[in-house]
Amino acid sequence: EKDNAETVLSGFLKYATVPVVNMESATGHPLQSLADAITMEEHKTAHRPKVVLSWAPHPKALPQAVANSFVQMMQLQDADFVITHPEGYELNPEIIKDSKIEYDQNKAFENADFIYTKNWSNYKEYGKVTNSDPNWTVTAEKMKLTNNAKFMHCLPVRRNVIVADEVIDSANSIVIEQANNRTYAAQLVLQKILEDGK
Repeated sequence: EKDNAETVLSGFLKYATVPVVNMESATGHPLQSLADAITMEEHKTAHRPKVVLSWAPHPKALPQAVANSFVQMMQLQDADFVITHPEGYELNPEIIKDSKIEYDQNKAFENADFIYTKNWSNYKEYGKVTNSDPNWTVTAEKMKLTNNAKFMHCLPVRRNVIVADEVIDSANSIVIEQANNRTYAAQLVLQKILEDGK
């Protein structure tokens, strides 16, 4: 409830006399999703790629910020976008809107061009870990179901919990490019702010 209220960000917006850039709040991480979009544009081989956002297990209950912003960014892209997670791990319905949900991770991975993996909390029981099924960890075997997909994660990552070493260390892992594009995403936003301020 407190996270969804975004009290800190709302306070800054209320009193700030200059533009406020969300570097990551309780429910959103727009700079990360911009970096993600840049990275996918650099690596896509299909005009309309299949992009899968997959939940993965984690020992802690993590916020939904990265997943929320990635969903919102994908809704603006020309992509076959699928969200896959265990039942009960739905994101905020006001954010996912009509995005496709697939509870079978293997089915979701079929012919995917990009696999973006992230843990997030159960929306209805926010702040609690209600599923830690290791079968949701991304492995090389699962990546074989894809269309030679690129692997993405916002970092830092728990190796062999979220994703197997063999995947994140593979030639198809573009996590370093993603991290590098965070700089360019911030530069783009600052450039826009400065241009609009003229």
